[in-house]
Amino acid sequence: MKQRVKDIVFLAAGSLMFALAVNLFIIPNHLGEGGVTGITIIAYYLFQWSPGLVNLVLNALLLLIGYKLLDKTTIVYTVIAVCCNSLFLYLTEGWRISSSELLVNAIFGGVFAGIGLGLIIRTGGTTAGSTILARIASKYLDWNVSYALLLLDLVVAASSYFIIGAQSLMLTIVMLYVATKVMDFIIEGVDTKKAVMIISDEQSRIAERVNVDLDRGVTVLYGRGHYSQASKEVLYIVVSKQEVSRLKKMIKAIDKGAFVTIHDVRDVFGKGFLDISK
Repeated sequence: MKQRVKDIVFLAAGSLMFALAVNLFIIPNHLGEGGVTGITIIAYYLFQWSPGLVNLVLNALLLLIGYKLLDKTTIVYTVIAVCCNSLFLYLTEGWRISSSELLVNAIFGGVFAGIGLGLIIRTGGTTAGSTILARIASKYLDWNVSYALLLLDLVVAASSYFIIGAQSLMLTIVMLYVATKVMDFIIEGVDTKKAVMIISDEQSRIAERVNVDLDRGVTVLYGRGHYSQASKEVLYIVVSKQEVSRLKKMIKAIDKGAFVTIHDVRDVFGKGFLDISK
């Protein structure tokens, strides 16, 4: 129950941040947006229709699509996010901020939108629109949510060229890029993890040092060299970004000829990392 309340608070906070991005930075500076929000903004520019109301109607239609493709929790959280977002768009409709620097406004619009969307997606919801399509792409095509959203948003934003003009469109693209990077940061977190694979003739010594000095588990994978046909033991280790430097020095001290690959990992669950049940 406590987790559910916490999730709803984050959904509401994310929705408020996104609404502020629209009403404080996007609309006053005649910028565009992606997804359903971009369509609602175009409708506002052309017909002065309330963004909150148009957002609610269009997202309700998209939720009918997402209802069968996404899990129940995501749908419930999305309904909450859409309702909160539409409400905050309506309540903050007349809010303005005193700034005439278009580039600064575009950057801050991206920061606010990125934080808002990041909080919503990290909690497990979407704001429907292109976000729900991005979640579907992530679930079924294994696309990165942030970049799937950027691609979909760019398609909608590009269509606003005839309404907002070339300069505003270029600033909109800058804003969308900033939003994507900020959203990615919020979703992935600051403490990214690294997966390290090591092939060495001193694998036992390296594994022991990792266990003792880094207090990390080591998995031994069995492989075979294609050219030599010799059997190889491959060490697989997951460490924090801050521990990579120590690990590299450790490997170098034991075996300078070791073959090492290091790559990013998005989510790590298990002992010493996140609890998969949370």
